[in-house]
Amino acid sequence: MRQPSVNHRRVAAAAVTLAVAVGAAACAGPQDNDAKGEGAAQGKPQKGGTLSVLNTEAQTDFDPARLYTSGGGNVPSLVFRTLTTRNRANGAEGTKVVPDLATDTGRPNADATEWTYTLKEGLKFEDGTPITTADIKYGIERSFAAELSGGAPYLRDWLVGGADYPGVYKAPKGLASIVTPDARTIVFKLNKPEGDFPFVATQTQFAPVPKAKDKGAKYEEHPVSSGPYKVVKNEGDGQHMVLERNPHWSEKTDDQRHAYPDKIDVKAGLDAAVINQRLATSSGADAAAVTTDTNLGPAELAQVGSDKALAARVGTGHFGYTNYLAFNPKVKPFDNPKVRQAIAYAVNRTSVINAAGGSALAEPATTFLPEQKAFGYTPYDHFPAGKTGDPAKAKELLKEAGYPNGLTISLTHSTAQNRETSPEVATAVQEGLKKAGITVKLVGLEPNAFNEARWSYQDSPGFFLSRWGADWPSGGPFLAPIFDGRQIVKDGSNFNHAQLDDPAVNKEIDEINKLTDLSAAAKRWGALDKKIGEQALDVPLFHPVYKRLYGKDVKNIVISDWTGVLDISQVAVK
Repeated sequence: MRQPSVNHRRVAAAAVTLAVAVGAAACAGPQDNDAKGEGAAQGKPQKGGTLSVLNTEAQTDFDPARLYTSGGGNVPSLVFRTLTTRNRANGAEGTKVVPDLATDTGRPNADATEWTYTLKEGLKFEDGTPITTADIKYGIERSFAAELSGGAPYLRDWLVGGADYPGVYKAPKGLASIVTPDARTIVFKLNKPEGDFPFVATQTQFAPVPKAKDKGAKYEEHPVSSGPYKVVKNEGDGQHMVLERNPHWSEKTDDQRHAYPDKIDVKAGLDAAVINQRLATSSGADAAAVTTDTNLGPAELAQVGSDKALAARVGTGHFGYTNYLAFNPKVKPFDNPKVRQAIAYAVNRTSVINAAGGSALAEPATTFLPEQKAFGYTPYDHFPAGKTGDPAKAKELLKEAGYPNGLTISLTHSTAQNRETSPEVATAVQEGLKKAGITVKLVGLEPNAFNEARWSYQDSPGFFLSRWGADWPSGGPFLAPIFDGRQIVKDGSNFNHAQLDDPAVNKEIDEINKLTDLSAAAKRWGALDKKIGEQALDVPLFHPVYKRLYGKDVKNIVISDWTGVLDISQVAVK
């Protein structure tokens, strides 16, 4: 595996941030999969009406080349169909990749370095013209253009010739590694085996774009729809979007999207408290409203808990995400494994969970991989500290490490009030370690400075709060960026915080990437997670839980373990 480019790493860093803000970029599942509630249970879903979407963040850069999505995204997936997509089902079933524009999830060659897809018959754009593989090839190749940056970076690294390709505007002949022998067949030639390619084919870069309608950076003003809805209004770069039915979309070629509402009205730039209040009150148009990016907080959950009707309108989900303590072993005393182990034993996860918003919003973690089968979750707890920590064991290890009287260290955190890398969580860690004789000095940095510090190769602190979310439900995008030595970036954003470059780990990553049997691959990812965990290079703290309200007239709630949030392609309002 080549070391990714600097741009690759910076884009991925943005994706991790987006995953927290939107709860779905790089992608999750419900605790109560049936999402039972009054709004969800009143009769059979019917077509018609207007669905309102109330968000804090605008859906900016609404161009399939520029969007960084997993599974096709939420709002984007209503307009842009891709070769494959996520299975629109509750819970673990929703982690599966399924065909979308293609007839299957892809046909690999013997070593998974070549993938072939065949398009379904009868596919059309919003103007009635046929969708061909040439449109998909063109859509992918335009995503390499510098003026259309921002999308997922994988194809730049995976496609033969991708690293040096400047995009279709500068090199109109396109990439020789994307072959379209006929209007319904497309073949991708890769640098190395990639068993996860069907997951990457869910990204919006795989959406078809008709060359004749491409207006470069202005394409986002009216992107041509291949999905059930078309854009009829986009004001303020996604601040207010209105989608209406695409008359040439056919449910016969799309078994994943229901497209019940006649219209989707998306408003952004709203305060989170205002969104939750409007959804709770559910008056007027807000009765048929949802949010795709705003969680309930602890105080709001307390209010919901005392109102049975409101509680029935809360969707619960999990995104594949882990919050953890990160070590840089190049910095003393974290070069000593026993010091790292002592900290792992000293952590009071109950206090950390409370700081993260309580057990309704966070679940304790002892593994780096999220607790979902698709990722390869394999239970382990190499340093069992119980619910509240084991100070005695921690002191014993510190003594063995040469610190019989304890030690003083610094913990770097963000000043952002996000209940993940924020002062509350840092303070909870500080208090737990104090009982083990470890004095923790807190170093708070504003968000941009914090991210710059934790992703720095040269200047990364020795001990800091961090978090990671996968771009799709597999162990690969979770473990490889963090522990593959060939992904260490010295002049850009480096996510391998421990700067681990273990030949055995690197080799196992390569071997797993050859597997096209996703269940077999998952088991291997889980075993690798357990093996790496023995080195105490991080201390998993918790996995976030999403709790989101929806309007009283909203029906057919689906929350998958891919996104962790309500899927608006399934929602009905009548």
